[in-house]
Amino acid sequence: MADHLDSSTKLTSPNGDPKADITDIYIFQKPGDSDKSILILNVNPLAPSLADEFQHGAKYDMLIDTNGDARADIGYRVTFSRKNAGKQFAKVVRTTREPGDDTEHDNENHETIFEHAPVSFGQNAMVTGDSDDAYRFFAGFRSDPFFFDLLAFLGPPPLNFHNPGSDFFIDKNVFGIVLEVPNKRGLGENSKIGYWARTLTRKNGEPAHLVHDDQMGRPAINTVFNHGTDKDLFNVTPPDKQASTVTSTSMTFLQNFINTLKAISSPAYTTAQATGIANILLPDILTYDYSSSAGFLNGRKLTDDVIDAELSLVTNGFIKKDFVDAHTDYLSTFPYLGNPH
Repeated sequence: MADHLDSSTKLTSPNGDPKADITDIYIFQKPGDSDKSILILNVNPLAPSLADEFQHGAKYDMLIDTNGDARADIGYRVTFSRKNAGKQFAKVVRTTREPGDDTEHDNENHETIFEHAPVSFGQNAMVTGDSDDAYRFFAGFRSDPFFFDLLAFLGPPPLNFHNPGSDFFIDKNVFGIVLEVPNKRGLGENSKIGYWARTLTRKNGEPAHLVHDDQMGRPAINTVFNHGTDKDLFNVTPPDKQASTVTSTSMTFLQNFINTLKAISSPAYTTAQATGIANILLPDILTYDYSSSAGFLNGRKLTDDVIDAELSLVTNGFIKKDFVDAHTDYLSTFPYLGNPH
């Protein structure tokens, strides 16, 4: 799967919290408007069976690297009110980090974009816009856009996908956060950026203390390359430190990625080839040029078959497809995520 239920305990949410469990992220040029981009952060796999709201007190961060150092220069932080009488509201804040500031990006300077945006819990998508039509926002219950033959992936080795595949996610739902932003004003003057997302939750017994809960850049990276407690470690390691962080194997994430690529590719990648690919995959950030409407590896559109692309890459062409196609329920207009099942 992309990033659903990616904790060290198999098929459970990081820290047991589905409300902050990132399933997928997307970023793409707005259809019909090359001056804007769409950012999506989905959480809460199998919604509403595991949770039926966003977490009050958590922070949902969409993070932008504008200069290629794998550190966030711009961010969009979304927080939610308590759910009361079936209603919940979102606040959206744009944050920036001062040039030369070596501290981790965490709301240094901020501009409130939306203060009291309603969350959609039904079929109708309640969209909030600002006064000058620069930003639009949606948060709520939506169809899961991810498509993949999960049961085949979880089956006994060797990995084997059958034609046709069975899309586990075809009738599943998530909670989606969708933000439309003006490119230069919202993402920076440099069109070539990096995008990833994280969630932060309140530490047990310390309500004022926020801790990293989950993190995602490219799809399926933590799912495929990390195992056991290294999944939890990867979820809380900032992108600029991922390659050099030492894991439970006493090797760095970078070396583990190299070893995995050599082990699962056929014909096997050489060390030099695997190193080159691993250095592309880490740091785990979606690269995106907002001047281009192309999809993955330029950002990620809802219809991009990222699993086929990554299967072929990591196995050196040995496995090319999972034989599952994009869903047909995506919307052609904002918020683009399909109506919930």
